Amino acid sequence: MFRCPDGGGSGAPESRELTARVRKLEIRSKRLVNELFSGEYHSSFKGLGIEFSQVREYQYGDDVRTIDWNTSAHKNGLYIKMFTEERERTMMLVLDGSGSMLFGSARLKRELAAEVAAILAFSAVKNNDMVGLLVFSDKVETYIPPRKGRAHALFILNEIFSLNQCGRKTDIDAALSFIRRTQKRKAIVFLLTDLCGSEFERGMKLLNTRHDFVLIHLGDPFDRELPRSAVLDLVDPETGERITVDGRSRAFLARYASRRQEERDALRRQLSRMKVDAVFLDTGKSIIGGLNAFFRHRERKV
Repeated sequence: MFRCPDGGGSGAPESRELTARVRKLEIRSKRLVNELFSGEYHSSFKGLGIEFSQVREYQYGDDVRTIDWNTSAHKNGLYIKMFTEERERTMMLVLDGSGSMLFGSARLKRELAAEVAAILAFSAVKNNDMVGLLVFSDKVETYIPPRKGRAHALFILNEIFSLNQCGRKTDIDAALSFIRRTQKRKAIVFLLTDLCGSEFERGMKLLNTRHDFVLIHLGDPFDRELPRSAVLDLVDPETGERITVDGRSRAFLARYASRRQEERDALRRQLSRMKVDAVFLDTGKSIIGGLNAFFRHRERKV
């Protein structure tokens, strides 16, 4: 297992605090899974096939195409074949650990990512699926191979909360290439990122052809518009570049908001052309509405 190197950033929370945070998130996530997301997850991501289960006597209304003629002849009656879904699947959580994820006006983008990851992980556990984790910056920082069970899901959440500052920059293509190399069977892949400062189209296209790939885009209110202020000191979390702007200028603030809206619209069009399913979540809003809308979309698509 790869781990994030020590040093840099604010460091991991103390052990007792970490345990309390993970436990609190587990309780909230499992409640949401039980009340809202378990059935939606199951129906949104079907199993990899069906397998024979047993035979039973034919009942009025059964599909005649399922009649087992050999068994029917042997037992001198009509019997049909019963099948069950080959359910066991693998979910990979691919988490952006770069510098931009440590930004947030309401809460950090990484904290939002942790909440979403918890809900997805416990949805997988409830459906007896395996779940794994990849954390990346401009390289692979942490890789936890997929396994089943609550204990493994909690281990993954501990890893997310205890991450130190990793590399500042982002290389999404490298992360998705790692997933393609390690996941030979068709997997469910959730990429949790703000798409800051990285090329991604090639990696997403290649992964989307073999796996059930979903982008979860993590945003913040300040990504859309800046607050009015006397002076704004802005820092690029990926490069460290700093600029100072006049936050009193209505024209500047309007240009910023307009430019960011154009970028979001262009991103949505690009993802639509690539046929990539995407969920857009925000640090300042509840995740429930966005995830519900996504699962309903997936159910119709499946």
